[in-house]
Amino acid sequence: QVQLVESGGGLVQAGGSLRLSCVASRPILSYNAMRWFRQAPGKEREFVATIIWGSGTTNYADSVKDRFTISRDNAKNAVYLQMNSLKPADTAVYYCNVDSLWGQGTQVTVSS
Repeated sequence: QVQLVESGGGLVQAGGSLRLSCVASRPILSYNAMRWFRQAPGKEREFVATIIWGSGTTNYADSVKDRFTISRDNAKNAVYLQMNSLKPADTAVYYCNVDSLWGQGTQVTVSS
């Protein structure tokens, strides 16, 4: 069974940047979509960004467009989320997802 392991979260001031990583325990198929979601306290989990593994096609939630960038490294079975111009509203646990599999999450806290 594939495992997803996220890392890279932390505490950052508003306007700062973080880069999240998610490594899969086996190669990702070209048709798979890798996704990042986030869940803030008291809120439902929400979509952040997705990348189609084979084509590299990306899509973003409106709330993060032009600030976040999703990318992948096929050789490392890894997907990344570069987060710039962070806002307190971005504070959440960030999860990596492929199909029905989820990572354990990594906490991102943005202070004002």
